[in-house]
Amino acid sequence: MARVFVTCFRNREERENPGSHLTSDCRGNLRIHAQEFKKKHGYQLRVGTEPEMMWLTKNEDGTPTGKGFSKPYCYHIDQFESLRPVFMQVMKYARAMGLDMIQGDHEDAPGQLELNWMYDDVLRNADRLSTYRQICAQVAREFNLIACFMTKPFMGVSASGCHTNMSLWTGGKDKVNKLSHKSLPAMDEVFTYVEGGKNTFMPDTKDVQLPGKVGLKAIGGVMKHLGALTAIGSSTVNSYRRLWDQGFWAPVYADWGYQNRTCGLRVSAPGRFEYRSVDSMHNPYLMGSGLLKCFDDGISNNIDPGKPESRSMYEAQAAGKEVKKLPLSLGQALDRLAEDEVIKSAMPDEMYKVFHWYKNDEWERFLGATTQWDLDTYLDCLP
Repeated sequence: MARVFVTCFRNREERENPGSHLTSDCRGNLRIHAQEFKKKHGYQLRVGTEPEMMWLTKNEDGTPTGKGFSKPYCYHIDQFESLRPVFMQVMKYARAMGLDMIQGDHEDAPGQLELNWMYDDVLRNADRLSTYRQICAQVAREFNLIACFMTKPFMGVSASGCHTNMSLWTGGKDKVNKLSHKSLPAMDEVFTYVEGGKNTFMPDTKDVQLPGKVGLKAIGGVMKHLGALTAIGSSTVNSYRRLWDQGFWAPVYADWGYQNRTCGLRVSAPGRFEYRSVDSMHNPYLMGSGLLKCFDDGISNNIDPGKPESRSMYEAQAAGKEVKKLPLSLGQALDRLAEDEVIKSAMPDEMYKVFHWYKNDEWERFLGATTQWDLDTYLDCLP
């Protein structure tokens, strides 16, 4: 079996833009946007993702039981070990496909695991996230489980996020991963990741909690467009169950701070920051393009992100701080996206048309659907 990534083009016989790049190709768009950004600013975006997901059990007839394979105990080694055959098979396939697996843990929802690979160029990381999801689906078939990337299948426990850590670099070279399976018939670039260079997000003052000047401008760009970016990072109706179920580490506030998990944007370590309002159902190609457009706006226009918030956002509000919330429904997020030309430029021409049509249709079909909540609340009502 082989994995092949392609760039899509229009048919040569079409009357408009014959043979040109197909603008609804989100991967092709990201490749173009990354090249344009590097040519303009001289920086390469490197990204590392934290893809949480849940391993759920099946009934004998193949239907879901509604239960996770393991118990919802965060970082619990025995719960992690109970899924060892599963995650070892995932890691075996992942390494064969060029993913440099570096760590993993059991999260705090039923059957919830997070397995991470080395951060890399934004396009290569997006390819690996897409590949990882396919690997999990195959392993699930082998173990008669469900590899669930749905954001919030259970209320009252944490959802599956996909925190996206990012930094801008100059220099560096591709290096072959030492753990690669050289016996496999694959090109060396499959097993490479970028190494070295200068991280422009590293602190350049005595305050080691603040990123450098380039990083602050990049944060400023993300903060300005956080509402519209939410439509990409939280792209399903179910995504907003994560934001409404407060108390489970999901960010709802459009602010930023050092190691502040109540903010939408967190400086998670010197040299990188973490966009937290991203869940396991997002499209990493669209997200990568959106982040590049935010960074471009922040750097080009010298956008000040404001002071970082060191307090819990709940404490800050109690003290009188006015804080904007992220959109709390897919409909709200799509409205914010429609008003934001910078984020829309991450989905040029046909890409935005396709995204808007499908996501708006998804939202309207939800609004027109009778749910179990409707039945539980109104079935016996006698007004």
